[in-house]
Amino acid sequence: MRVEYIGDATLYLGDCLEILPTLGKVDAVVTDPPYGIKQDRGFDGFGGFGPPIERRHYVGGWDNSRPSREAFIAILGIAHKHIIWGGNYFSDLLPVSGKWLWWDKCQTMPTFGDGEMAWTDLPGVAPKKFTYSNNGLMAKEKDREHPTQKPVALMQWCLSFLPDAETILDPFMGSGTTGVACANLGRKFIGIEIEEKYFDIACKRIEIAYSQPLLFDDLEDDKNKPVEQWLGFEEEL
Repeated sequence: MRVEYIGDATLYLGDCLEILPTLGKVDAVVTDPPYGIKQDRGFDGFGGFGPPIERRHYVGGWDNSRPSREAFIAILGIAHKHIIWGGNYFSDLLPVSGKWLWWDKCQTMPTFGDGEMAWTDLPGVAPKKFTYSNNGLMAKEKDREHPTQKPVALMQWCLSFLPDAETILDPFMGSGTTGVACANLGRKFIGIEIEEKYFDIACKRIEIAYSQPLLFDDLEDDKNKPVEQWLGFEEEL
């Protein structure tokens, strides 16, 4: 097992099922696990963030299967609050929830999904929507290192629902977007990634994020501000 320390981030290269039992409780999990829909097998098509890509160029069987029941038990047990993207693929493994998050990708490709859903155990029952373009040349973030890489702005929006969470865990770190969001917002981060190539990319991206000024000059004043004031998103019931 390899461990890297970058700013307030601790990053583990390895299997989350082996590493999670060695960690103590954290405040929240924000993660995007593999959905198990075989997207790792590759196809020719348009990438969500930019020009056409061939997903076969990405390494590893990152979407061969979804996480096991044991993995979800460990993830639910390690934190007080959770935001798990792709929750609709894990509905048989997660408790019933009324507080779902919905990312509207402004998608125009008819063969692509209009958006993605996140399961949460946040308080309340009103679903919330984040509108952020993820569509080809219209995409607001065009650089992508992982085929299912989420926008940094989306993960920062997720963190706005966790204003009191100081330490965030992502057991399926991928290219490190959750860690970048934590660095931008002054949160502590623990990331776990099993594929070495993406682990190295995550380390680099998080290191770059820590070299930049914090997103806000005064995080204490801003962390409880309604997120629509600083991300320009659309939120609705």
